[in-house]
Amino acid sequence: MRATLGRLLPPTKLERDLALQSVLSAFATGSFLTGTAVFFTQIVGLSGAQIGLGMSVAAAVALVLQVPMGRLADQLGAKLLWVWASSLEAALYFAWPFIGGLLGFVAMLSVLAVVETAGRNGRNVYRIAVFDRENRVAAMAYQRAARNVGYTLGAGAGGVALGIGTRWAIIAIPLVTGGLLVLNAVMVALTLPAIARTGGAEAPVKEVLQVAPAAWRNRGFVVLAACNGVLSSNQVLLNVVVPLWLVERTDAPQTLLAWLFGTNTVLAVLLQVRASRIADSVEGSLRAVRLSGWAFVVSCLVLAVTHDTVGWISIVLIWAGHVTITGAELWQSAADWGLTSELSDHRRLGDYQGVWGMGYQVEPIIFPALYTFLALQWGTPGWAVIAVIGVAAAVVAHPATRAAQRHLERVGAPVAA
Repeated sequence: MRATLGRLLPPTKLERDLALQSVLSAFATGSFLTGTAVFFTQIVGLSGAQIGLGMSVAAAVALVLQVPMGRLADQLGAKLLWVWASSLEAALYFAWPFIGGLLGFVAMLSVLAVVETAGRNGRNVYRIAVFDRENRVAAMAYQRAARNVGYTLGAGAGGVALGIGTRWAIIAIPLVTGGLLVLNAVMVALTLPAIARTGGAEAPVKEVLQVAPAAWRNRGFVVLAACNGVLSSNQVLLNVVVPLWLVERTDAPQTLLAWLFGTNTVLAVLLQVRASRIADSVEGSLRAVRLSGWAFVVSCLVLAVTHDTVGWISIVLIWAGHVTITGAELWQSAADWGLTSELSDHRRLGDYQGVWGMGYQVEPIIFPALYTFLALQWGTPGWAVIAVIGVAAAVVAHPATRAAQRHLERVGAPVAA
């Protein structure tokens, strides 16, 4: 038992501290996400259409400001930005019970999206800068596994509040989230070590940024960020398309959904570190891209046939398809960490994280509607199109990676440490 626990826990104090921080922050946001629909409808007084509109506007605002929020990490320092953004995020959650009406909701959600983007960029730059090349990807994998644990705990806490069901219990959800985020900000500020600015350069930050070209000039990296955003759409399959497909197009019982999400969480916690081991270089990261692409395709092929199956065959195939999507998620995450670590100009880590994050910002805007339409309206041909989209992203990622490497060599970017 102790040996098993030892394999699940990160080996160093810094990695354990960051994993604990990941559990705490994911617990906070997970608890609010669980009660989002009920809170916005019963407390804020919005309809489902208004909630969808607000989320779309917030996503668009965050997309526009993604790169500027990344550059703030270069200007202010990753840890400082992370702390300030976490503190402001906590304050915004404390303010949620006082928000009413559509305009207030859209404004609040937009500001929150921008603050979350800034904090995420600061955190990502910090994680790249604080670890050496040998341990960086593994450390990020431990944090990803820890976040899955935190989201699960947060969902349970949010579920308790929803189970109580009173107005004050529902109002308590964002307040608890805010309190946990205060603890998160304090933990980041007081327990995590400081890091040198922008790749440890000795020159003033302004001079370093003038020497290093902006991330958007690295066209290969921009294309690669888009490919990663497409591959990350496995989350849309996991959380949106498969549940709708199961309910509307198969004879599988709806209770299977709980088992699917439970399996995904367990596999993500147990296997994320193992899956990340291959992404220890650019070549290893590209191998993870290929594995993610193959898993993406296999899941589409398996799920497509469940429209015509019955009984236990449907249950087994849907479960198998969900497991392969989880594999796509694990390898895509590993490739993400390896490629951003190896192909970012470490003189402009924040800028590069801002560009990289645009792929993730586009994903929730485009793919929920696109994949849902393809799968539910086109059926098997639609699943085939989804598979082709995944394959195309994996294929294009390879020449994009080479182009990004050549750009870094031309501009004299320091080798990732």
